[in-house]
Amino acid sequence: MERTMYVDANGIRINYRLDGWQGSPWVTFITGIANDTTMWDGQIPALEDEFNILRLDTRGHGGTQATDGDYAFDMLMNDVVGVWDALDIPQTHVVGLGLGGSTSIGIAINHSDRVISLTPCACRAVMVPELQAIWPSLVEMAKTGGMEAVAETTVQRWFTDEFKAANPDVLDSVRQQILGTDLRGYFGCIAAFMSLNFIDKIGDITVPTLFISGADDQRGGPASVMQSLADGVNGARHVSIPDAAHICNIQNPAGFNDVLGTFLRSH
Repeated sequence: MERTMYVDANGIRINYRLDGWQGSPWVTFITGIANDTTMWDGQIPALEDEFNILRLDTRGHGGTQATDGDYAFDMLMNDVVGVWDALDIPQTHVVGLGLGGSTSIGIAINHSDRVISLTPCACRAVMVPELQAIWPSLVEMAKTGGMEAVAETTVQRWFTDEFKAANPDVLDSVRQQILGTDLRGYFGCIAAFMSLNFIDKIGDITVPTLFISGADDQRGGPASVMQSLADGVNGARHVSIPDAAHICNIQNPAGFNDVLGTFLRSH
């Protein structure tokens, strides 16, 4: 049964949810930018009978407290580790998408003793010029019109045209996640993105690792990028989820859950 709670960690109040069975191996899900813990709703039924599941809202997102100023990945990593410490979680599988995927990579590099396995999804390990050019315009849009100004363009980028046409209710749910994001959290995480650079340490990852992409993701974490990252980690694999763009766990939950569940059960 789902339990939603708060914990003080790394100097802020963090919202988290627990699902699954106590005593089972832990799985931690880390959200993307302008998402909240509900982005992982489609994964819970597939895993809750075998795992103890932790979902937490990123700083300034969902129910987690926002702070002023630029954020950095060290800060976001320490938020996650702080929750583990507060909840007495010694080790956990770690799954993240987008911003959460990048955060998960940093955690595996810097806190490998806490990580059973790593699954970064649809993400980057270093900021690239094509994405650096996009974020400033979104910042200006949000400064002028709030999260409402960026909600539609963001949703349009995250899913394929066919999926959007057939699933207006899903799009509405995702829009609500975006609208629920504190502007300080949005701007702070964009600042973290702009300084993202784990690429030179990607080979330091020693835990079992699976990179997941959406086959139709053209920008956030394309298959070619995820395969390149997998090539840089000893023993890592990459799987591309068909019929899915950037938010691949929402667009094709069955395909995503099959791949993720098989990997988690093997470790």
